[in-house]
Amino acid sequence: MIKCTDLCLSFGAETIFDDACFSVRDTDKTGIAGVNGAGKTTLFRLLLGQLQPDSGTISAGNARIAYLPQEITIDDGCATVWEYIYSGRPIKKLQNELADICAKLESDPPDWQALLRRMSEIQQLLDVLDVYNAEDALLDLIESSGLPAELLDRDPRELSGGQKSRIAFLRLLYSDADVFLLDEPTNHLDSETRSFVTDRLKNHRGCVLIISHDRDFLDETVSSMLYLDKTTHKITRYEGNYSRFKRTYARERLLKALRIEQQEREIKRLSDFVAKAKAASRTNHDLKRMGKDREKKLERALAAREKRDTEYKRVRLALTPKRRNPRLPVTVDSLSFAYPGCEPLYDKLSFAIDGGERFLVVGENGTGKSTLLKLLTGALSPQRGSVNVSPYADVAYYAQELELIRSEDSVLENVRADGYTDEKLRTVLGNFLFSGDAVFKRAGVLSPGERARVSLCKLLLSGANLLLLDEPTNHLDPDTQTVIGENIADYEGTVIVVSHSPAFVERIGITRMLVLPDGRITDYSRELLEYYYILSDDFM
Repeated sequence: MIKCTDLCLSFGAETIFDDACFSVRDTDKTGIAGVNGAGKTTLFRLLLGQLQPDSGTISAGNARIAYLPQEITIDDGCATVWEYIYSGRPIKKLQNELADICAKLESDPPDWQALLRRMSEIQQLLDVLDVYNAEDALLDLIESSGLPAELLDRDPRELSGGQKSRIAFLRLLYSDADVFLLDEPTNHLDSETRSFVTDRLKNHRGCVLIISHDRDFLDETVSSMLYLDKTTHKITRYEGNYSRFKRTYARERLLKALRIEQQEREIKRLSDFVAKAKAASRTNHDLKRMGKDREKKLERALAAREKRDTEYKRVRLALTPKRRNPRLPVTVDSLSFAYPGCEPLYDKLSFAIDGGERFLVVGENGTGKSTLLKLLTGALSPQRGSVNVSPYADVAYYAQELELIRSEDSVLENVRADGYTDEKLRTVLGNFLFSGDAVFKRAGVLSPGERARVSLCKLLLSGANLLLLDEPTNHLDPDTQTVIGENIADYEGTVIVVSHSPAFVERIGITRMLVLPDGRITDYSRELLEYYYILSDDFM
């Protein structure tokens, strides 16, 4: 069982959890909800021991925990996909430690008894990991997942975002841990892999905790939800899937709003009476006595008053590019490109982008959508053909890895731009859901969703007239996607976007689509859009 009691954690002046409590049973499949920055990923870091609470406890006992992060990183020691997935069980590490102990025992060391105890522990762990059947188990898992055999000898760092997510999930499954922690597991996944992931998680013998903005995925997978409240800093457990949680939570918010209105009316009534009593004549003893009584009631009412949830005000922003849009900011002519040892992603691909256009790149995982944006930035070069970016196009690129952010600088320092005072920048940041002292937070402590918002704000402030956006909504909850989409819709430059969010795509006003891998250009079509998003199955 995972148990959390009186958990308190703050980063500087910002409170994340305040006397938070919850419990999760050994076989529960539980989703975790909350706005960006509420502490969802921080909760996982506490369970993994990467952070320590200021007070209180959070523990999974002796359970083995496996973690699938939002941002997949591949260890340098894994030269192939096979090695990466196989490393999900620490068999190699334990075998190396066992060999070291055997070598030490040959020299009759003084701590031989401790070494023997550790040898026994390792052998027990290897038995739990089923060391003698481990490779057969991995082959069975790979075959059941439908992972193409030709990927097994590939360098995992060369794979697309969807392929990396796929092998990372296989690595998690192969670990056979007691507790799975998954942070946005359906990012980049195609339909087939998503179905496989859903089925395996539902049938996992142990506990599963899932952070996800994919509502349909949560509805199919979980039977309970934990809600992290950014206003009260508490954690509440709800029985049922995501849809049931949302209905219950909506009712609770309505009742809370009604309570707060009633509390504020009572506070105003008491305040008016106290003010009247203080202004009364000294000889009006009855009114003075009643005023003191009401003053005590006012103090209690103020102490008991519930906090309203933070509401962010939107203002229309005039984020105008420094230069006018060129007539043809991008022209691609007979482009061919392939990674070493792989089939070509494109063969004689040609298209042109009009100034001010909203252009969408769609296709299944691994068809080269992100690669195309890297070719447009010049980070990659075509084998044949040409990619021409107008000399009058100022390019700003948003990558999935969020490398634009300087971790040691504050939010405000990260978005500083010529021509903007701090006061104006704070107004702009308010549109990206950073208000008050949140603008002074160090970027290194931000959640992935918060970093995504900073990156997108920085891009729009850059003055560029050509935005290249690679999955800009991956780390954002639906409400935040709406706000960010509205900001980009107001932007006056050209936008080329790879996205798995139909709502976001429609909000920014897509005009044409490039369909990969066949290279077909088509006018915007909702039916075609939905077809490719069903393939990707990210229905946010």
